Amino acid sequence: MIIPKLHYISQGSSPKMHLENIQKACTSGAELVQLRLKNLSEKKILKLTEEAREITSHFQTRLIINDYYKIAKKVKADGVHLGKTDTCPTIARKDLYTWQIIGGTANTLKDCETLIEKEVDYIGLGPFRYTITKDNLSPVLGLNGYTEIIGALKTKTPIIGIGGITVPDVTDILKTGISGIAVSGEITKDFNTIKTFNQLLNASSTEEQRYTFK
Repeated sequence: MIIPKLHYISQGSSPKMHLENIQKACTSGAELVQLRLKNLSEKKILKLTEEAREITSHFQTRLIINDYYKIAKKVKADGVHLGKTDTCPTIARKDLYTWQIIGGTANTLKDCETLIEKEVDYIGLGPFRYTITKDNLSPVLGLNGYTEIIGALKTKTPIIGIGGITVPDVTDILKTGISGIAVSGEITKDFNTIKTFNQLLNASSTEEQRYTFK
């Protein structure tokens, strides 16, 4: 299972806007989108997830559901992302299909180690910088935090940087050993940035290949 290097996390002033933005992200070339809806009834979230599944299937974009792993199973989404206060990945894993991926949120080295023990498929490590999209924000990590944590981890589990990341940050973030990034605000402001993010992220992988296959 290859985890795409760019994750778009849905944003919008209403549930309908989330779906419209997911559609725009898919049209602009996003390989993976995460539907992140809070403070709605499960019934409403199920309906919106089904609609998101239809949009992403049409574009063959992967769909990850934030938190609601039972709904992710029901609509056969590609996986689920579990925050620090959500269900334990081990419990979710028992319920999900074997092919569904699980991502987890981490802020510290200890968080990452715990998630690796629980065999998540990728880790969202952040926040990179201060962001208004999340309540109760964990301490900001920045490039130094990423470098330290990744240096200590030495893991094959993909680590995805998250939290207020903008286009000029990408090159330096990749130097820390981060495998990819998750972006919400910067993409929602302008969906054309997906193309730019993809170019920057893939440029790094082409270089890696060049050095590997000599």
